[in-house]
Amino acid sequence: MNIQRWIARREIYWQRLDNLLRQVEKKGLKSLQAGEIRELASLYRSIAADLARARTQKVGNTLIHSLQSLTTRAYTQIYQGSRRQEWQAVVEFYKWGLPAVIQQTFVYIVFATSLFLLGGLVAWWYAWQDPSFMSLIVPESLISRVRDDRQLWMGSIVGIEPLASSSIMVNNLSVSFGAVAGGMTAGAYTAYLMIFNGLLIGAIGTLVGQNHLAYPFWAFVFPHGSIELPAIFLAGGAGFLLGKAILFPGNYRRRDALKFYGSQAVQLVYGIVPMLIIAGIIEGFFSPNPSVPDAFKYLVGMGLFILLVMYCSRKKS
Repeated sequence: MNIQRWIARREIYWQRLDNLLRQVEKKGLKSLQAGEIRELASLYRSIAADLARARTQKVGNTLIHSLQSLTTRAYTQIYQGSRRQEWQAVVEFYKWGLPAVIQQTFVYIVFATSLFLLGGLVAWWYAWQDPSFMSLIVPESLISRVRDDRQLWMGSIVGIEPLASSSIMVNNLSVSFGAVAGGMTAGAYTAYLMIFNGLLIGAIGTLVGQNHLAYPFWAFVFPHGSIELPAIFLAGGAGFLLGKAILFPGNYRRRDALKFYGSQAVQLVYGIVPMLIIAGIIEGFFSPNPSVPDAFKYLVGMGLFILLVMYCSRKKS
């Protein structure tokens, strides 16, 4: 290989890559046009090959170091810049994308919430009318503790907060993912989970009310429940989206409907996971803390719920 001729032929490309990199390093990757970004990637690959050839032909340390510097700078901008853009996309999704999806799928979320509330009302009614109904929903050990010992069960969390918090997160995530996956049963299992959880909270709420422990019980529930329950309702909405795709694909082919509604369901899941992690931390460390006044727990719960509603109502101008 004629080294001087090869250098003269390739030098124009090295200079072009250097110019593009200087622009990116000064103004960022967004300053390039789409064609220039493709050119940057193409030049990086070809000059990486030039570097390998220069090393093989032993053209001199100065040129090798120059090409090494070029390829390193290009690699940094292409791949690390890509990662920065990915993180920016994540921030943009949680800032505007998730609220938009929640608003678009609001009907399904409301339907899931309605089934939960229906279950709660049914349990409340029957638990007051027929004491034996309670034992069908609530574990006997919990009933005995509340009725006989006049105690709530949250005190068992104190002292094992990290373990309790992680266990709570795992349980809530399993329930939520079950609700989402239940959409593949045409929404039947999702409906069952919404109604059953409503029955459970309704029966427990009646139990503590009958035994004059409602105030401390709801003080425990409010802080984390203000985030945890909406997350479960989002999961129910995601499940019903999949159920709609199966039962009522409309003008779509069923496969295309699953892709479309499945995409919305997945975006809801991206919102559910961080919500349940936050709720699990609150439930493990804050909600059962005996040193925190119950009145303050109510205030925290209501404040968190108001903030969540404000977040979900955001619209990008």
